[in-house]
Amino acid sequence: MTPLHISSFSRGDSGGNPAGVVISDRLPDPDTMQQIARELGYSETTFAAPQGGGWKVRYYAPVGEVAFCGHATIALGAALGQQNGAGRYDLHLRDDDITVEAMQVGTDWHAALQSPATWSKPMAEDLLLALLSYFGLSQDDLDPAFPPTLGFAGVRHGILALKDRSKLAAMSYPFDAMQALMLDHDLVTVSLLHFRSPRAITSRNAFASGGVVEDPATGAAAAALGGALVDLEWDGLQEGGQFSISQGEDMGMPSELTVEVTGTKGGSVRVSGAARWMNASQ
Repeated sequence: MTPLHISSFSRGDSGGNPAGVVISDRLPDPDTMQQIARELGYSETTFAAPQGGGWKVRYYAPVGEVAFCGHATIALGAALGQQNGAGRYDLHLRDDDITVEAMQVGTDWHAALQSPATWSKPMAEDLLLALLSYFGLSQDDLDPAFPPTLGFAGVRHGILALKDRSKLAAMSYPFDAMQALMLDHDLVTVSLLHFRSPRAITSRNAFASGGVVEDPATGAAAAALGGALVDLEWDGLQEGGQFSISQGEDMGMPSELTVEVTGTKGGSVRVSGAARWMNASQ
């Protein structure tokens, strides 16, 4: 039961978001999974075991279980592809059933997840004001084209869009206070975005709820954003289409996520990217 170390949504031989992947005949008990995730120290570690014709999957952050994690699903898909061949794999999560597709591109592995169902709604004023305070932002820093939003794709995310790229680059926050706020509001992450164009987005993602300051690539938040943009009828996405997210640049971990939507409100969202294997010391 040796963990694999795989970085998802990488750019070539660099960047991406590292995840632990443990594939075994049966899932370890919850305490063991938590201990492994804590020792690895990645934002999430995924555990998978055969179940029927698919795979039973659980995700653990260093401080607890997470219902769904995008980048760890991409890492798992790439690992299953390398071990069992390209194709689609059915995943039975704690709260949902989803799929991941493994694809080989030359010698590299890519994967694409289909998220749980999505929803979005306007962010409550009290939560918005607290987030602005913690990030050191004001209402004037927000992009008026994208309203502050709560998005869901397996887990809940806060989503704020900023007018100025430099404000995004300067992202910081008081960790303990943000962690408490996120837990109070059942937020797994908070995404700060900058729209370089309607379908090219730069993102940073706070993950204090999981015991990590920031994720360099966040597939679950990307799926939630896809659902929210469909709900907002953003740039014709109510007819379906795709957009890209660049993340991790300000951390020195450049990452690329491709997001595809059907245009159906509440529908599943496809999030894809490359995966690279890492050494245990990385």
